[in-house]
Amino acid sequence: MKKIWGTVLLVTLAACLSAPAAYAGPTKCLLTFDLHEWAALYESATGTGKVTCDNGQSAAVTIRSKGGGLSVGKFTIKNGRGSFTGVSSIDEVFGKYAATERDAAAAKAADAWAMTKDKVSLAIAGTGEGWDLGASLDEFVIEKQK
Repeated sequence: MKKIWGTVLLVTLAACLSAPAAYAGPTKCLLTFDLHEWAALYESATGTGKVTCDNGQSAAVTIRSKGGGLSVGKFTIKNGRGSFTGVSSIDEVFGKYAATERDAAAAKAADAWAMTKDKVSLAIAGTGEGWDLGASLDEFVIEKQK
């Protein structure tokens, strides 16, 4: 009987010690990026950036977006910033997001996006040069650079 309880205790202890590795919990990930966008009802944007997480993970990324709405203009964002929520690993930030965007620019551009993908949300904002006015619905894609 003592042998069985000793085995049960050992297995329980091993399970408790391995649980933190299996579930890392929420991770805070940030995106820094540069983006070039143009719009004439149809909208297209491309850029590059870096995702950095507080668990030590990071990755260089490419960004692209296509969509449409009541938007017209052309601008470049430099040193934009974004914050992910609902992330437990950097692998969850890659993929296609459904995004809404609002633009207002005349010489100095300002851009803000809110987007979701499954349980992950991303809010980004940035300023730059160019002109733009409008709002749109877009597909926003973040991919790991190869």
